[in-house]
Amino acid sequence: MTGYKTEIVYSADDKLDDVILDRKEATLSFISGDTYTFMDTTDYTMYELNAEDLEAVLPFIEEGMTDVCEAIFFEERLVSVELPTTIVREVDYTEGSARGDTSGKVMKPAKLKNGTELSVADFVNIGDKIEIDTREGGSYKGRAK
Repeated sequence: MTGYKTEIVYSADDKLDDVILDRKEATLSFISGDTYTFMDTTDYTMYELNAEDLEAVLPFIEEGMTDVCEAIFFEERLVSVELPTTIVREVDYTEGSARGDTSGKVMKPAKLKNGTELSVADFVNIGDKIEIDTREGGSYKGRAK
């Protein structure tokens, strides 16, 4: 809660209190510098988080996204946001495809609107919408339907 990190070694006999987290659906409302403002989808309450608090999902957050996220609260304070497992983003830049292999197994780098880079299938072009798995750093799943 304070932002400080400390390493503590516990023995097998130590008991820890349960941490109770509340979850609510929220959408990104706007970005102002390093501050990201999310809005509760039921009562329209606004919550702010700094970029450092969104480190794991930051590569896939972009202005104008409509994904319904899961806002995570501890003692009524927003501490994190989780994106849906699969999101759709537009490819902002990628090189042209190489001739030959159209199986989808050949990968090439691509850049999203917010600057995030990931590997996509060779047949993906600029302007294509792709599905991304947001777990474990994000990976290309396929073209969006």
